[in-house]
Formats: sequence, C-alpha cells, structure tokens
Amino acid sequence: MRAIQIDRFGPPDVLGLVEAPRPEPGPGEVLILTVATSINPVDDKTREGAIGEGTPPLPMTLGWDLAGIVVDGGDSGLRAGDRVIAMSHQLSSARGTWADLVALPAKSVAAAPQAISLNEAATLPLPGLTAWQTLDWLAVSAGERLLIAGASGAVGGLALQIARARGVEVDALVSRDAQVAFAHDQGAGVVTTDRRTLRDRGYDAVFDTFGAFVTEAVADGGRYASIATQAGPVPDLSVRGVRTTVNQVREDGAALNELTELVDRGSLRPRVHSTFGLHEIQAAHERFRQGGLTGKITVTF
Repeated sequence: MRAIQIDRFGPPDVLGLVEAPRPEPGPGEVLILTVATSINPVDDKTREGAIGEGTPPLPMTLGWDLAGIVVDGGDSGLRAGDRVIAMSHQLSSARGTWADLVALPAKSVAAAPQAISLNEAATLPLPGLTAWQTLDWLAVSAGERLLIAGASGAVGGLALQIARARGVEVDALVSRDAQVAFAHDQGAGVVTTDRRTLRDRGYDAVFDTFGAFVTEAVADGGRYASIATQAGPVPDLSVRGVRTTVNQVREDGAALNELTELVDRGSLRPRVHSTFGLHEIQAAHERFRQGGLTGKITVTF
C-alpha cells in the first residue's frame, strides 16, 4: 500500500510516497481505507524535526487526521463500508494516517458526518478534538463569557462554533482585519484585532490558541487554557484564583461522535481552503507553510 513517510527531517522535499506493509488490525482495532486527510501544524513541525524528544523513530508515516471507509470493523460494531473519521496521536502511537490503510483502536473512531463530504470531514478530528476537550476543561456553560484568542484559525474557529452551540457568549481576538467578518458570522459578539481593547477581567474563561497570554482578560476565579505548547506554560495566576493549563489533545471517539452530530445539525461548519492529491503532498506542505489560509489544507487518496 502507499504511505507518505520521511526518513530524515527537513523541508517538504523529504516527504516521499513509498510502498509500506499492509497493517493487520489487532484486537479492538478497526481497519480503515483512507479517503482524505489534512495537514496540521504538528505535521509540519514533525517533518522539520522541531518536536525533539518523543518523536517516533525514522522512517515514519506522518498524519493525525483521517476520514475514510471501514474495511474490517472487527468486533467494534462498525461494518465494512461505514464512513468514519478518526484521529491518531501520531507522536505517541507512531500510527500515521497518511497511508492507504490505517488500523486504529475502535475507541478512537467515530461515524463521519452525513451532511458533508469525507474530504471536508478530514478537517475535523485533530482541531475539533482540541477545541472540544479544551472547552470541556474550561467548563464554560450557557450564560458565561468566553474569550477566544485566535478565533479564526482551525481550532479557534471550531471552538467558537462549539461554544456558541453550548449557549456560551463569545468574544474574539483575531490577528487580521480580514478575519473579523468570519468571527462575527460564527456568532462572536465583540471581535477585535487589538488586545488592548479587551475587557480587563471581563471573561469567565479564556481559550488561547496561539500563546497570546492575554491573562488580564480573565476574571478572578476564572479559567485560562492555552493549546500553544511551543509558547510554554501560562503564567501563574493562582494569586487571583485563576486555574490554568496547557491542554494537549488525546484520541477520543466519543467526542468525535459529538462533533459529527453538531455538523449534521448545522451547528458546526468545517472549512477547506484547498485540496491536493496524494502525489502533490510536497506542494500541499509548501502551501501550508505560506500561511494566510481560510480553512484547512486537505489531501485526497
């Protein structure tokens, strides 16, 4: 079968399309035929060698996101032909999803949304789970006020929609004027590009997607979560009674099922910026690195 692998770290030209052994699913696993995947910042960092300790040994198959068709559901209850989505924690499991066939734990797999294509669905797993799990940690509920820093990005845009579906009042910090309309369209109230205009201690919770560290915006006794692991820990706010975390995503099929339901209800809309074929993987990475995206880069098999 085909797989996208690297045998050394470096620029996109280290990505190679190779023949790899067909995976054999073990107990509790599902074998999936990949239809589409997407590129995430962690894929870019892994390819470059920027992850450091904890990187799987070379050569490695990259990829975290997966949308495809069940080939063998084992004893999971999934049947051959079912449309599914999944996320593989590639750094810890060394199970990359950029391959024709992928075997994953059944508990990491969920039904794909019916309202969108598998290409669109491939944009959901990693950013969707990151948004969902971080919002769960923040424990924001209807009527509370949430600030999302980076509300137009892949994670922030989904977090905004999920929070609004939960009845949360959301304001947004975005990086460019061109992103203001998107945040408003997704239900944000106040949207600004200037952190100096944020309300001091005006939010029950802050979801920081890029290391903005707008700590003065969170109310005393509130919660502050960052997903920007490269930016380091959130400053200690315990003197104000503020709980803080740097949240890291985990495999979670149950939460993926919740995301699927939101998509099929029309409460969550994934965004595809552009789509590349498998043989265009280097070009896809080059486009990802250019930035300025209005959605995710997807790759079809």
